Amino acid sequence: MSMIPSFFGNRRSSIFDPFSLDVWDPLKDFPFPSPSFPRDENSAFVNTRIDWKETPEAHVFRADLPGLRKEEVKVQIEDDRVLQISGERNVEKEDKNDTWHRVERSSGKFSRRFRLPENTKMNQVKASMENGVLTVTVPKEEAVKKPEVKSIEISG
Repeated sequence: MSMIPSFFGNRRSSIFDPFSLDVWDPLKDFPFPSPSFPRDENSAFVNTRIDWKETPEAHVFRADLPGLRKEEVKVQIEDDRVLQISGERNVEKEDKNDTWHRVERSSGKFSRRFRLPENTKMNQVKASMENGVLTVTVPKEEAVKKPEVKSIEISG
């Protein structure tokens, strides 16, 4: 068994091959869906992955939403500092004369919610979408300067 994966086919399926493309699911024969690998073809889109990073100036969220237009995505802020990113990709219309060989692109609704820290400027949130990547920027309030503590020497 080769330890180097073949990118040109002739893949052997083995549980001992660390580069095997086959994923073993111990729950696949049970009548309920496996929590680790959902059977629903739409699950990849429903569980949209979002990155959240904090810079000195802002909290920045990035979501990969390939094939969606900005009109199909909603970004909302709730009163209790909750950022919600949601949307829906509709299933392509089928023509009766078409023969589908494989359907791998996801469709369906998604919604992700994030509780923002108290130091955010909720009224200055900006969102943009470019090349299928949604970027939401939530500016931070300037750090409140802590009062300087000065020790006083006690005489006596």
